[in-house]
Formats: sequence, structure tokens, C-alpha cells
Amino acid sequence: MSRIFGWMPGIVSAMTQGPWGGGGKNGEPDKDGKGEGGRGDSGPRNPWTQPGKPQQGQRGPSAIEELLRRGRESFGQGGGGGFGGLPQRPGKTLWPIAVALVLILWLLLTCFHRVGPQERGVVTFLGKYSRTLTPGISLTLPAPLESVTTIDVEEIRTIDVGSTSAESENLVLTGDQNIIDLAYSVRWNIRNPELYMFQLSDPDSAVREVAESAMRSVVASVSLDDALGAGRTGIEQQVELRMQEILDGYRSGIRVQGVAIKQADPPVAVNDAFKAVSAAQQTAQTYLNEARAAAQQVTAKAQGEAAAFDKVYEQYRLAPDVTRQRMYYETMEGVLSNVDKTIVETGGVTPYLPLPELKKRAQASASEGEGK
Repeated sequence: MSRIFGWMPGIVSAMTQGPWGGGGKNGEPDKDGKGEGGRGDSGPRNPWTQPGKPQQGQRGPSAIEELLRRGRESFGQGGGGGFGGLPQRPGKTLWPIAVALVLILWLLLTCFHRVGPQERGVVTFLGKYSRTLTPGISLTLPAPLESVTTIDVEEIRTIDVGSTSAESENLVLTGDQNIIDLAYSVRWNIRNPELYMFQLSDPDSAVREVAESAMRSVVASVSLDDALGAGRTGIEQQVELRMQEILDGYRSGIRVQGVAIKQADPPVAVNDAFKAVSAAQQTAQTYLNEARAAAQQVTAKAQGEAAAFDKVYEQYRLAPDVTRQRMYYETMEGVLSNVDKTIVETGGVTPYLPLPELKKRAQASASEGEGK
């Protein structure tokens, strides 16, 4: 619309110099003051001119020109002469500045790159690997010549294989032809960013498949009891080593940080029966442990008594009579300590003294005296 308004004043100017324009050449009056139409007045013959007499030798603005001028002002387009009498837009002078600003922004955004402490920047030149940027501010060629892909090489990524829920199972065959449901996780990070980007099309899927392959290979060499019990640690270590070996063979640029088994159970269909068998085995093992503990106690006691007898025998060999007498007294003390009767066999003394009875009578007499 503004372009149409810019052209129309020139068209109207040409029309005003037509048959309705001023007399003479270029619309000026004749020498005798008459116009081209033979009329004696020197006023404008344009039917679109505003009423009123213009100045001598000057054509006044027409109503259409005034209307177009106001239209240009309303659309933000000023006057001024241009090529062929057409007006120029002053906004054209801002184009070089706008282009320069866009160019500067393009260079700043595509040439300067900030790489974090835990990141590496992989630079490609026209889609081909060029170099790897270290942490800091780096300068590259502008896009699309060179592009930078930033990769976090310190982030620990985790992939879960199998599920702890009963809805899905990850069945694995053990070395003794049993089936076990395994759920485990793999932790890994990026060791070589350029290999990680260009060697594998889908690194996450590759890590998952390698983990499943390594786990099945290791579990196939162990028994069910080892997989369910204390053998988990060894299985995890073997799987980690096996995975790293395979990924290094692929030149994947990935480092395996660890494997953790979260669940190792029998299949759901036989889980109840397996739990019953496991409980019976644990009970039998408990009884065996208790029997072993009792046997150890009896053995230790016997060994202690034998050692004490050996010490007594050594003393007996040094002084047989004294040792024999001491052993007799110790034996009699142990036997008579729980007997209520005391027998003394000595001349001139009553053979039997009912000492416990006398003691009871004395206590009874004392109780009666206190009651009175």
C-alpha cells in the first residue's frame, strides 16, 4: 500500500500537465497572458486543483496531491524527491545497520563456544569430525562451516534391565539348568566423546544389549544357589568386566562404572514352592548349626578337663602322698557339701551327732519364745 502511495504523486503530476494544466510550455501562461486553450485568464485549468488563485509562475497543490500526502504521512512515509520524481523512503538507510547487527550476532553465536568443566565439545567441519574442545572459551569457524556438539563426560548414566514388579519377567538360564528372574542396573559414562558420537548409531541401546548378553553369559556359568545367594557380588564383577571388553571391541568410547543386581528370584509360577523349599533348607541348616555349636561346647569342656587332669598328674608325680590326700579331701568336700548328716569317726566321741536336728530344735525354741 505504501509503495502505491509513493508512485501515485508522480502519475498525478504528469496528469496535471495535460490538457487541464497551465497554458504554454510546461504549463506556464502564454506571452499574451492566455493559456493554451486560448482563454485570457492565467489561472490553472486543472479541474482537481484547489480553489484559489496560485502565485505568479507557480502551480498550487491539487486536492489529490494533498490527499496522497496525508496518506503517506499516516503510513509513516515522508515526502522528498527521488528517482523520476518519485519519493524515497527514509527507512532504507537502516538496512545496512540491520544487516551489520545480524552479521555480528551470527558470528558471536556460531564462532564463540563455552565448554563447561565436565563437558567436551566435538567440532565437525561440514559434517566431518575435526577436533575436540577442552573446557573453556573456544573459537571456531562460523556455522554452517563448523558446528560444535557439547557432551557431558562426567555424568553417570543408568540403564535398568528387567523389572522388580511381577508383571514383567527377565528370565535367565543358570548353569544347573534352572531359571531365574533377574533385574539389574548398569551405570556408565562417556570416556571418549568423538567415538561415542560417531561409532555407534544408538549408544543407549548398545549398552543395554551388551549388558543383557554379558549377564546371560555369566549366569550360565554359575548355579542357582550362587545366583540367589552370596555369589551375586562375583556375578556383578564378571558382568562389568565382560561388558567393558565388548564395548572396547566396538570402540564405543564408553566406560562401565558398575553393575548392581536388584532382584534375583525364581519365576512367579514356582515362587511359592521355591520359598517353601528355601525355608526348609534354612531350618535344616539352623539345626545343623545348633548341633555343631553343642558339639563344640562339649569338645571344649572335655579338652579343658583333660588339660586340668594333666596338670594334676604332673603335681602327683612330684608329691604322690600329698596330692592323693588333697584329692581325697576335695572329693569328700564335693560329695558331703549337699548332705544334711555329718559322721565323725573318732575315739571318745559320739559316733553320730544329729547336728541338723539340733539346729532345727534351737530355731523352734527361739520362735516359741518370741511368740510368748
